[in-house]
Amino acid sequence: MKFSRVKLAQILSERLNEGKGSSRFATEIAAYLLAEGRTKELDSLLRDMQQDLADNGRLEVTAVTAFPMSAKALSDAKSTLKKAFPGAKQVIISERIDPDVIGGVKLELANQQLDVSVRSRLNKFIQLTTAEN
Repeated sequence: MKFSRVKLAQILSERLNEGKGSSRFATEIAAYLLAEGRTKELDSLLRDMQQDLADNGRLEVTAVTAFPMSAKALSDAKSTLKKAFPGAKQVIISERIDPDVIGGVKLELANQQLDVSVRSRLNKFIQLTTAEN
């Protein structure tokens, strides 16, 4: 039976909420997508799952930084996210190191991004100083 991507994301996120997440779970998802010829949908499926989890109180965020975040920075980020998303019962932050960020942080959610990185600020500065008046 072929499910829509959104329905599949709902089923998978329910399974995660039941505590059935594991490497075996990831293997099962990959096997299903391969068998159905839907591997190109993986990124969209993961975003749909993140959105469904967020809609049900579990906010998953990727923090992209140049260096590992301190415990205080992680705590501050969680507090800020809880204020911005009052329906979030649980905030989970995964870190990804990217030296191109230079400094600051880029918070990536399912369908949103907050970029307060040094790279972003430099790019904005360059745009402002090179814009024709």
